[in-house]
Amino acid sequence: MAAPALTVGCFPYDTTRALFDGTVSTDGIDVTMKTAATLPELFDRLIRGNEFDVAELGLTFYLRLLKAGLPYVALPVFPNRVFRHSCIFVNTHSGITEPSDLAGRNIGEFGVYGQDSGVWAKGILMDEYGFDPAESQWVIGGLEHPTPPFEFIPHPHPADVDVRVAPEGKTLGAMLDAGEIDALFSANVPQCVLDGSPNVTRLFPDFEPLERDYHRRTGIFPIMHTIVIRHELLQANPELAHGVYRAFSQAKDSAAERYRQNRRLYQVQTMMPWMNALVERNGEEFPEDWWPYGIAANRAALDTCLRYHHQQGLTSEQWRIDDVFAAELLDT
Repeated sequence: MAAPALTVGCFPYDTTRALFDGTVSTDGIDVTMKTAATLPELFDRLIRGNEFDVAELGLTFYLRLLKAGLPYVALPVFPNRVFRHSCIFVNTHSGITEPSDLAGRNIGEFGVYGQDSGVWAKGILMDEYGFDPAESQWVIGGLEHPTPPFEFIPHPHPADVDVRVAPEGKTLGAMLDAGEIDALFSANVPQCVLDGSPNVTRLFPDFEPLERDYHRRTGIFPIMHTIVIRHELLQANPELAHGVYRAFSQAKDSAAERYRQNRRLYQVQTMMPWMNALVERNGEEFPEDWWPYGIAANRAALDTCLRYHHQQGLTSEQWRIDDVFAAELLDT
């Protein structure tokens, strides 16, 4: 029997690079790897272009489309995860110095109300600081280029949450810098911050200790994206779920092993000074597999994400893990 041929779309992270360069076995699966210039482009090519057999997809986008009958099912593979205290930016002249100051303010969000970074940031502020998104006004637009809200997904939000589109020709980064919005929840660092603008800072400037404390208390390493596979492929060959899962797991483990091996060489494969100290510090705090795939190791993060999604009005019901992921991999 000929090896199954799959077109796989994802970003070339260190967790996936071994799939792109072919150094990891794909268990007899004939894989063609593709990527895109941006993640929204990749998601659009998956959802509207129907281009991939297996692909990376933002978890919030997947959850929004579950009820509509998206022809894909998620595998518990998480190539993109980020702590999100650091993703909230404020105008320095706004008077915002703590989470309670966000009430009544105009807050920007890239592309959609409730992208993955925003779902986590809002949820963490709700749990830890009593934040209520309905008390703020939300402006959706492009970060550095004028962009309409994403057209490849639905845009649900609660009726009591004020969500509007950024003015034509405006960008969220420039609006934040100019004080036209008071704050920004962003997966990417705005260019004005990278340029050192005195008008913008983070809500939590010293975010690393807060994020480490959050991880120690909750055991959660926030998940942004998952991997999805076509339903029809699994119906024809249920073992594909395990084969794709193993391939992504081996690619991720290969990257982790490089970090471990390069401790001997002070992590000189990077240009980052003191990277060796960071790796050693993380090794004290994280278990052996600090970026786990599978359900068991991620149950707390997944349950929390599903709760946030429902609480923030992005889905009418609170999905359960068993509803979301391929049945073949629920015991991972």
